[in-house]
Amino acid sequence: MTTMRRGFSVYRWLAAVCGLLLMASAAQAQQKPEQLIRDSISQLMGQIEGRKDYFAEHPDDLEALVDENLERIADFRYIGASVMGRYFRNASPEQRSRFVDTFRQTLIDTYARGLVTFDYRELRVLEGTGGRYEDQASVDMEVVADNGEVYPVSYTLRRDGDQWKVVNVIVNGINLGLTFRNQFDQAMRNNNRNYDKVIDEWAPEVAAEELEQGSSSQGGAE
Repeated sequence: MTTMRRGFSVYRWLAAVCGLLLMASAAQAQQKPEQLIRDSISQLMGQIEGRKDYFAEHPDDLEALVDENLERIADFRYIGASVMGRYFRNASPEQRSRFVDTFRQTLIDTYARGLVTFDYRELRVLEGTGGRYEDQASVDMEVVADNGEVYPVSYTLRRDGDQWKVVNVIVNGINLGLTFRNQFDQAMRNNNRNYDKVIDEWAPEVAAEELEQGSSSQGGAE
């Protein structure tokens, strides 16, 4: 993984580039995945441009903005099941649903903080490619930081009915789906497979610290 220069926070960058996707409108459902992401980024930048100071002082407003549009672009039930991994099968329906809600809220909090602190020079959405199956696609993006370094981001999308939705993101070589799954697995081991305790104590700071420290080689998008 590329080493981050001092002052360029993986945490803020991760939060921002993932959060860029959250503003896609329902009218974009029939678009190709790469155009969906291009339009999503353009819409979000229009919402935030010139208002970072306002949102920094009114974080609840930004969280509400993110939450309002989150469901349109991310398949959180699919992501939640993937993060729970092998523990999903033995979880009760209530525990599954509660984890999805908790996971979603932690990301809303993370993205909202990152969106008002992230600085970049350019965002480049590249051409999309097909996935292993007809209902999967991958879209690559490059984030050019203020210091000129280029950081790759790869989105995995899955067709849900007539809509494409994001189910995983690889940021600068860090597979977020795998990172979160490993975190959940470790938490279950540490807490004697106590689902309720793991869900109650799930917090974005844990994943952010892991990302700040870097990651060993991981597998591809799921």
